[in-house]
Amino acid sequence: MASKDAQNQRRGLPSFLPGAPDPDHGVHVSPSNSGNLVWQPGLPPPGSLPPGLEYLSQLDLIIIHQQVELLGMILGTETCNKYEIKNSLGQRIYFAVEESICFNRAFCSTLRSCTLKITDNSGREVITVNRPLRCNSCWCPCYLQELEIQAPPGTIVGYVAQKWDPFLPKFTIQNANKEDILKIVGPCATCGCFGDVDFEVKTINEKLTIGKISKYWSGFVNDVFTNADNFGIHVPADLDVTVKASMIGACFLFDFMFFEHSLAGL
Repeated sequence: MASKDAQNQRRGLPSFLPGAPDPDHGVHVSPSNSGNLVWQPGLPPPGSLPPGLEYLSQLDLIIIHQQVELLGMILGTETCNKYEIKNSLGQRIYFAVEESICFNRAFCSTLRSCTLKITDNSGREVITVNRPLRCNSCWCPCYLQELEIQAPPGTIVGYVAQKWDPFLPKFTIQNANKEDILKIVGPCATCGCFGDVDFEVKTINEKLTIGKISKYWSGFVNDVFTNADNFGIHVPADLDVTVKASMIGACFLFDFMFFEHSLAGL
């Protein structure tokens, strides 16, 4: 059993079943008044974690809120996406900005290649997400979507890779060696009309669900007339921080692939 736990930890998996209490995490954190706090206070960085990812070490819920781009709504053009990344108290821990050229946004639309740079409360870039130009069709089983996750920038810690399936959206979370760690399985229909859309995070054999990535229903006006989307990542608190970083990247990919649409751009 001990060797199995050690193997799970090397692969980024929790050493205990999801939902069970974590014997190593016994510190109680009293909630503070989030209205008086914009950024989550800095935590002392454990030496074993990539710099800047210590904010993720105790989180079992990560909220991603896309900012509304008024210029894009008025002109009907696609602008660079911006996201706030928050904890369960609504305190902002990171800020993500897309970097892409106008040509790609205009002619490649949601398939465009881009880089998303994620900074912490001091403005330091802690995560870089690289997205190349790839296909996105259930009829094309090759050259599918993929993301590269770097933390810190320049050090690859994982990938998010689309797996071909004629019926369901399927993805894998991979480590730096492109070895599969987790699977993500979405619903057959991702339109999210009047309800949340859940992508289940599963073990490799798909027998155990350890979490989910949810696209929250934001109301008719927000979902139909704007590109502003809200996501929630529900995972075990002790999941490896690099895997959590990869799941943040997966949220960005899902936003581009399934939800980056609005009447303003028609």
